Amino acid sequence: MISPALVLVQTLNGVQFGMMLFLFAAGLTLVLGIMNLVNLAHGSIYMIGAFLAATFSAWTGSFILGLLLALPAIFLVAVAVEIIVLRALYQRSHLDQVLATFGIILLLNELVRMIWGSSGLYVAMPGFLAGDVTLFSGILYPTYRLAVIALGLIVAAGLYWVIAWTRLGMLIRAGASNREMVEAIGVDIRLLFTVVFGLGAMLAAFAGGLAGPILSVDTGMGDSVLILALVVIVIGGIGSIRGTFVAALVIGVVDTIGRAFLPGLFALFLSRPFADAIGPACGSMLIYIVMAVVLFFRPQGLFPARNG
Repeated sequence: MISPALVLVQTLNGVQFGMMLFLFAAGLTLVLGIMNLVNLAHGSIYMIGAFLAATFSAWTGSFILGLLLALPAIFLVAVAVEIIVLRALYQRSHLDQVLATFGIILLLNELVRMIWGSSGLYVAMPGFLAGDVTLFSGILYPTYRLAVIALGLIVAAGLYWVIAWTRLGMLIRAGASNREMVEAIGVDIRLLFTVVFGLGAMLAAFAGGLAGPILSVDTGMGDSVLILALVVIVIGGIGSIRGTFVAALVIGVVDTIGRAFLPGLFALFLSRPFADAIGPACGSMLIYIVMAVVLFFRPQGLFPARNG
């Protein structure tokens, strides 16, 4: 019998995971929607952000200060990568972009190994967020995970405000819909691309820094989340922040609930060892089933950029 308390906890875990996915995927969907750039190296930026946040936290003795210092640092790294490498790829085919950014992945992974080694870093949970919060009926939930959910909502609201109500957001929306028109009205499209790429990198680094106390900070940590982020932006609609937010929550909850409860469900019909073996794998498949269903009815995604 599955208890309501366990369902609530796992649902909150899914929401927290969805918020992390949103922070990561928001920058990726902007880069793809506006710059028409397939940037597989976005996961490496997430990884470097996690390493920088962990390093700065160790130096300063403050997790929050370390996370805040990592953001401008990753912005500078992203701007350098965009100017040196990516600007030459805007007019190239997506295959060229995939190959070039895959090369960046290999380069950055080796660079991280040279600087930080292969063993990874340990990030301590912030002291004031290390406990649990009592929700109701005595149900305890980690304070840090609730803080991640709250920060994700704050960033989502701030990003929506920027996109919907500021001049930068107007240019971003216009660039996602008609890049040639933005150039025609005299906007420096190269500068806009650089700013968008830097902001997307900061969002990825923020997600990586927040993931440090929950996951291990090691080389290649961005590879698996990149695949999930691609699923998110396809479901939500390329270039749409609203779509990315909704899709990230859906994928986060579906993935977490599937992994948590499918083994027990299969155990009702199969042997427990076999159910434990195939349950997580089938749970992982659920997100791709969701993607297939959405694309069948909405090939352009839930919220296409022109509506997002």
